[in-house]
Amino acid sequence: MTPTRVLVLNSGSSSVKYQLIDMADRSRLAVGLAERIGEETSALHHEPLAGGGGKRERHGRLADHDAALEAIAEELAADGMGLDSPELAVIGHRVVHGGLKLTVPTLVDDAVLKEIERLIPVAPLHNPANVTGIRTAQRLRPDLPQVAVFDTAFHSAMPEHAARYAIDVETADAHRVRRYGFHGTSHAYVSRKAAELLGKDPSEVNLIVLHLGNGASASAVRGGRCEDTSMGLTPLEGLVMGTRSGDIDPAVVFHLGRVAGMSMDEVDELLNKRSGLLGLCGDNDMRQIRRRMAEGDAAARLAFDIYIHRLKKYIGAYYAVLGTVDAVVFTAGVGENSAPVREAAVAGLEELGLAVDGELNAAGGKEARLISPSYARVKVAVVPTDEELEIAEQSYALVASR
Repeated sequence: MTPTRVLVLNSGSSSVKYQLIDMADRSRLAVGLAERIGEETSALHHEPLAGGGGKRERHGRLADHDAALEAIAEELAADGMGLDSPELAVIGHRVVHGGLKLTVPTLVDDAVLKEIERLIPVAPLHNPANVTGIRTAQRLRPDLPQVAVFDTAFHSAMPEHAARYAIDVETADAHRVRRYGFHGTSHAYVSRKAAELLGKDPSEVNLIVLHLGNGASASAVRGGRCEDTSMGLTPLEGLVMGTRSGDIDPAVVFHLGRVAGMSMDEVDELLNKRSGLLGLCGDNDMRQIRRRMAEGDAAARLAFDIYIHRLKKYIGAYYAVLGTVDAVVFTAGVGENSAPVREAAVAGLEELGLAVDGELNAAGGKEARLISPSYARVKVAVVPTDEELEIAEQSYALVASR
């Protein structure tokens, strides 16, 4: 029997998300989340999706990622799907930063781990947790292939004129300062599915993909390859996000240091955790912002308008970068579920061939769909993202090709 199952692990600084997927039919067998790792209030939420059983929860301290993954393995084993199962083909790991060397799905060995660790200075919140997750999985199943799939990989195709910042080249190269982009697994998956929706091969279409969640990013995709993306050296650059500022004059950092006496760490926290929608109106949930707008809340209205203004700027900029556009594609939590955001982002862009059909836009649904009227020269689409399936696809394809 050829093993067809992939365990996908997404290890964060204090959490581990996981899914067990059977690549024979792309079905999910189990999903779960270990959260607040290292705290007294740790919890593990586990849901078997094959064979029934219902959701289960564990409460009590998970001291570290080792303890969390061992608990996850125990829950899977209780459902007959443990890490020792002969049906498990590979463990696929989301790794946020692969830099310039790790640009494709990669079998993990010591050299790969060292390179991921070397990139910790440019991904200090994510890469350490990713490394921990890989090392723990290796300990639990040393005989099983471990594959790293990188958030930055899809964007590594960007031409140098899009990836470079206009700063001294020697300084930039010495400290790996360039635009890497993030959410790459989502942009890769969504751009491919959008091409399918249009009935074309990915190589035949130009797309503007808008991944709008608490973190948000845009990409210009030409023929299936990333031409440009909004996030940069870190996920801070680009669109207005839930708690991140997005694009800002770099001199704001100097100004706050000189005038407000803020340290670099304080400015870092401000721009990453106390800015964006949260900083503008005290809410980073678009549903709550829309509710407040309906009640006449001026701060919520301003936050929404700033968010949409930035979106429009990127749609226009990436239209110019691509020259011709086949579709603008919305995805992720806000992109998939907020009809008002989609409508507002496209409003006024009719001269660019863009329009939204009000009825189609409001209809909702879990499937990829067009929400533009039939006459629109440029299609507008909603394509649900599936980063876990993309990681599983890439991981399984790599081990199956050996």
